[in-house]
Order: sequence, then structure tokens, then C-alpha cells
Amino acid sequence: MSDTATTGTATAATARTMRRKRIGVVETSKRDKTIKVRIERLLRHPKYGKYMQRRLVLHAHDEKNEAQVGDVVEISECRPISKTKSWRLLRIIRRTEQV
Repeated sequence: MSDTATTGTATAATARTMRRKRIGVVETSKRDKTIKVRIERLLRHPKYGKYMQRRLVLHAHDEKNEAQVGDVVEISECRPISKTKSWRLLRIIRRTEQV
């Protein structure tokens, strides 16, 4: 009985570590505890071979309001926090220079 309980917690722990992570640039940080992160990628056109830029914009939860516009951040998937927020700020990789 203790073996199943142990394996149950082990699978739950591994499932928690397997959450998706993304790296992007903060577009806006005007809302309270929320940042908007832009993730850009290059995609090759299947017929013409030209490279196209595609972007994905995600809303992430920033508990301490520490990320600013232009910062490179890492975000992780989490439970839905609001209608649009299902991501959480993990760390700030590089801060932007304030002028």
C-alpha cells in the first residue's frame, strides 16, 4: 500500500516538472500583476522557402510587478489564473537598460 502512495507522488512530482516553458520579451507591464510576453519564431514557408516571422502573445502572472518593458523573461504554464492568464513568470533572464 505504501508503494502505490509513493509512486503516486512520484508521478505527480514529475508531472509538475514537465510544464511548458517559454522565453520571450515583455511587451507591456501596465496592468497590476500581469505582463504581456511576445514570443517570436522564424517559420520557413513550405512552398517558397522564404522565412516568415510569427509571434505569439501570452499573458503571464507577475506577483511582485518586477518585470519591465523590454526585459527577456522565462514563463511557465500553470493553472488558469484569469480568463486570459495561464502562465506565470519564473525569472527575468536579462533586464533592459533604463534611459
